[in-house]
Amino acid sequence: MTSNSFISELNPDRSDRPALAFRLQVKEYEAEIPVHQHRKCQLVLALHGAVTCQVDKALWMVPPHCGVWIPGGLPHSNRTTANAKLYYLFVEPDLVDLPKQCCTLAISPVVREMILHLASIDQEYEPDSHTDRLARVLLDELARMPMERLCLPVSDHPKITEIENALRANPGDRRTIEQWARRVAMSERSLARLIVAETGLTFGRWRQLFHLLFAIRELAGGASVQRVSGDLGYESVTAFITMFKKALGQPPARYFASLSRMRETSSPSE
Repeated sequence: MTSNSFISELNPDRSDRPALAFRLQVKEYEAEIPVHQHRKCQLVLALHGAVTCQVDKALWMVPPHCGVWIPGGLPHSNRTTANAKLYYLFVEPDLVDLPKQCCTLAISPVVREMILHLASIDQEYEPDSHTDRLARVLLDELARMPMERLCLPVSDHPKITEIENALRANPGDRRTIEQWARRVAMSERSLARLIVAETGLTFGRWRQLFHLLFAIRELAGGASVQRVSGDLGYESVTAFITMFKKALGQPPARYFASLSRMRETSSPSE
């Protein structure tokens, strides 16, 4: 890890404050933060660009104006796009009613602005001070944020890891499950059963979800729809947009426009 690593400069566990917030501009630090863990829970919030968080057996995508919730004590790593602008919110365990597992949250403008404000002031605030009360209201609001399904199940099984690594190196690899089975020296039926057992998804659904998360990351990083479609091996841009719309309910341009509009909308009602 180099000397300008963000994690090497920060130890949130030294504080017992309810919540701490920090700003991270990726160009000032490493684009990849290796596996680490801390006692405090963490929200990784992306305002620009995107970040992928890897936790045990899952990859979580953080597109703009969303956050990934990471419970305390879980080893994880972060990989960001080069244009990413992130905020980290660290929370004392058991102070917020959120799942004990990772999840992706859509972050309202109210919550976002409270995180940005908290990151701009002294983190060593006094108990029952104005900042302490603001932090506790922030945690109450955070528990109300809706969840997004932007998670790719992964496996440490060597056969599946080999396929995953090959797809990361060449996302447009269009080999069939029969062809992958030959590569990893298994029968097609055995490999199909293994993938379902390890990830809960069929091979086709698992690869489509891999493509979706890759597309979100690259589009958030500034790549064009045409380039991403080609990188993923789609025969046409239309086919790629159809996949994207089926998965997220909107074509790419409209999806990212709706995320941007979250800057101007109010907090969701209960």
